[in-house]
Amino acid sequence: VLKLFKLLHRTRQEVFKNDTKALEAARQKINEEFRNNRDETSEEKINELLKIASDVEVILRTSVIQAVHTDSDKIVLIPRKDLLQDNIPYLDKPTKK
Repeated sequence: VLKLFKLLHRTRQEVFKNDTKALEAARQKINEEFRNNRDETSEEKINELLKIASDVEVILRTSVIQAVHTDSDKIVLIPRKDLLQDNIPYLDKPTKK
């Protein structure tokens, strides 16, 4: 449980880097969810909550992109390096290897 708690906080710091409002909101939400369920004794419920927390960490790490308003009608996206993937062009007729 503690390992996942720390992982969520590390992911939060990486995903919301340089965004103090988002960092604080995510910190409060993570702490609140763990605090609300700290007295849980059912192993089945604990496993379910750990699965949810793990899924949240994956979604944060793989799906969240920061954006900055630069003008009234413009937004600049700031993707992290781990989100960038090589673009493989589509081929109508794949070649055999």
